[in-house]
Amino acid sequence: MPKKKKKIKKKKIKKQAKLKTKEKQKTSVSEKKSSSPNSNDEKIEIKKVKKQPNAKREYNIKDFVVYPKHGVGKITSIEKANIGQIELQCYKIFIEKEKLTLTVPINQQSNLRPISSINQINKCVSILKGKPKIKRTMWSRRAQEYDQKINSGKIYELAEVVKDLNKNSDIIADQSYSERQLFEKAYERLKSEFEAVLSISTEEVQKKMDKALGRNQNIDA
Repeated sequence: MPKKKKKIKKKKIKKQAKLKTKEKQKTSVSEKKSSSPNSNDEKIEIKKVKKQPNAKREYNIKDFVVYPKHGVGKITSIEKANIGQIELQCYKIFIEKEKLTLTVPINQQSNLRPISSINQINKCVSILKGKPKIKRTMWSRRAQEYDQKINSGKIYELAEVVKDLNKNSDIIADQSYSERQLFEKAYERLKSEFEAVLSISTEEVQKKMDKALGRNQNIDA
């Protein structure tokens, strides 16, 4: 009988030891979870500070830039301006064609782009020499697409609009008033960028573009 009691006691001791080790493991796991950065407590304590976007690039005074909705402009000055409680440096951009001055914060210049390169201008000339694309959709829808391309700020899309609405092509013989307006808007935008990049007179740029388009030189652009 005493031997059986000893065996029972040993079993109880072993079970108690196992229970203790399990409890220790549980407490250690819970401590790790509470100390991990993914816990709810840590997430609440962390505060993200919103930073102003950095400028993609910096321009200098007298640099030409393109603002999609207005076309080519020249940076006339870099000034400080207070917006709320934040002091920002801003570009003052003069749009010659519209006699308009824009104020664009330096750290929010995503709408700006530098003027095109010579290679891009040459690519535009080759686009102007191509055949206009004819779309069978309603004019109101096409007009909306053309307007979006003009205001996209992308010079190749601008050249495509000029090419497609060129009134002296064999395909588009006559233009409505709205077609004429869109053509002139795109033509003037493209011409102003040609002038800025090539550094030649308006007359020379117009001759270059009209030659690529196959336009009659006596007809006004």
